[in-house]
Amino acid sequence: MKQQSIAMNGAGARAKQSIQADAAQTKVTSADLYRAAWAASIGSALEYYDFALYNLASALIFGPLFFPSSDPALGLIASFGAYFIGFAIRPVGGILFGALGDRYGRKFVLMATILLMGVASTLIGVLPTYASVGIWAPILLVGCRLLQGLGAGAEQAGAAVLMAEFAPPQRRGYFAALPFMGVLLGTVMAAAIYFALVRVEDISQTPLWRVPFLLSAVIIAVAVWIRLRLRESPSFARLEARQQIKESPLRHLMRHSRPTVLKVIGLRMAENGGSSIYQSLAISYIATATGLKGQIGPLALLFAGASGAIVIPLAGLLGDCIGRVKTYRIFAVYQLVLAFPTWWVLSLGNATASIVMLCVTLAGVWGMFATQGALLPELFGAQHRYAGVAVGRELSAVVAGGVAPLVGASIIAYATTHWGAGQGAAGTVLAWIPLATYVAVLSLIGVLTTFHIPETRGRSLDDLNDA
Repeated sequence: MKQQSIAMNGAGARAKQSIQADAAQTKVTSADLYRAAWAASIGSALEYYDFALYNLASALIFGPLFFPSSDPALGLIASFGAYFIGFAIRPVGGILFGALGDRYGRKFVLMATILLMGVASTLIGVLPTYASVGIWAPILLVGCRLLQGLGAGAEQAGAAVLMAEFAPPQRRGYFAALPFMGVLLGTVMAAAIYFALVRVEDISQTPLWRVPFLLSAVIIAVAVWIRLRLRESPSFARLEARQQIKESPLRHLMRHSRPTVLKVIGLRMAENGGSSIYQSLAISYIATATGLKGQIGPLALLFAGASGAIVIPLAGLLGDCIGRVKTYRIFAVYQLVLAFPTWWVLSLGNATASIVMLCVTLAGVWGMFATQGALLPELFGAQHRYAGVAVGRELSAVVAGGVAPLVGASIIAYATTHWGAGQGAAGTVLAWIPLATYVAVLSLIGVLTTFHIPETRGRSLDDLNDA
């Protein structure tokens, strides 16, 4: 009896210690919350600085520098082909780092991904061009793009998971949307730098094109400094305290969450597809089809990114008020409705109208983007949340974001050759019709997916099961 009593007392003591440990890990101060917001936002800024930088470079300068061709349309396709390779590798990064994030913690992985992305982007700034080393130039560019994609494959997922797990449940939509302000910061920084640089008549013939990539080193330094001071997320810390971490989060995800991953892919067809098309392909279209070259593309992204600073926090607040699914559906329908009007306006060749229309249309992308901050982490159980968000996001990034500009560039090339009664310029302008149809289809997939998603607002992130 005495031994039984001692054992019971020991079990009670261990249970008490576990409760105390949980309570200690649950406490999140305001300083912790805002430090997490900065840590997530700076990482997102670097990812999307690289993203927007590579978009603009692919559309404006990489063709002649790394993929010279007598046919500019073929050079554009080759340039976006390298862009696609970066997307194709992202699921590998999502699988690898997502599983590590569920096994060893969010902070560990977010340090690794920021370093990988930043170093790769900086290296692009010192690459030799085709004129210097021939075929090795595009090979080295693709290599750096692969490293970028590996890191990016888990960076944004980690930022979303980290912020959702730190945020108070009743305001999770708002706080989880804040890291996406980093997305805007990165986009605006890249667009502003290119807006200044393209004042040079032919930037590809000067070393100035390297400067934006080399500036990635500064963002790396700031991001690493902030993340070194970051504590582990409360949800992961509680999993550790309760000894509930899975040895193989990826296997656990595939066994229990394949339907949820497919739903994430469906949602992202609208957001990621629309984002890639409007932030890269549209810039190429207005330059090649309507002759609006030079500063118009970067200026359009600059204003569009600035407008997102208003939309993103409002979308987060709206998600807290009416729910994540309704909010996402509203913005997906918005993008669907504007698909044809937007591309028609872009085809007119009016600089002011094109800039305004891109700002208006990208509000749909920003709204869906912001809503995902809370929605995607809430869909997955705690033991495989990082892997689930990363895998779902990055598989969709290939089939929507990566393929979209490549398909669109092919449409433009085909229209230039076969449409408009043999007149290349006229045929290129007419490409707006299939391009608009493409955006509408992607948007419709996102809208339909929302009818198969459960509402997740207020859900406990300690739940081990999917929503």
